[in-house]
Amino acid sequence: MDLQEKTVSRNYLYRGKIVNLRCDDALLPDGKPCKREVVEHPGGAAVLCVRGGKVALVRQFRYAYGEELLEIPAGKLCPGEDPSEAAGRELEEETGLVAEKLVPLTTLYPTPGYTNEKIYLFEADGIREGRQHLDEDEFLGVVFLPLGEVKERILRGEIKDAKTIAALFCYLNK
Repeated sequence: MDLQEKTVSRNYLYRGKIVNLRCDDALLPDGKPCKREVVEHPGGAAVLCVRGGKVALVRQFRYAYGEELLEIPAGKLCPGEDPSEAAGRELEEETGLVAEKLVPLTTLYPTPGYTNEKIYLFEADGIREGRQHLDEDEFLGVVFLPLGEVKERILRGEIKDAKTIAALFCYLNK
């Protein structure tokens, strides 16, 4: 059975700095018309950095959730940017650490029901000190937690960020 849906028209409702919002006219596999709401996102890259048995995490307030979250360093891709370059850039910007090599872990589709966002996950290898340089609108703290504690915080529901959970899962099961 062909499950492919066909786009009839793309109808932009909003174009923003980070996301665009569309309400498309489409056809279901049986030919019936439907509407599909899509949040377009350029994608992101994130990096799991484990050094001396400790995971580098950033604590930051996430406006959409109204709370502080613990996450691995991550950021939005610039147009045409290689995901590994973005991951390396974000690692240094947010933590002051530099990776000699970034090893791909997986590509995550965080919410496939309504967005085309892809997050490319990497593991940092060959870590050295660099210089933290946050964006002017970025406020965060860097935390280094033992690997086991990160796992326990995930299991207790204290770390809720999907990319962090997925990266740790891949790291522990490779």
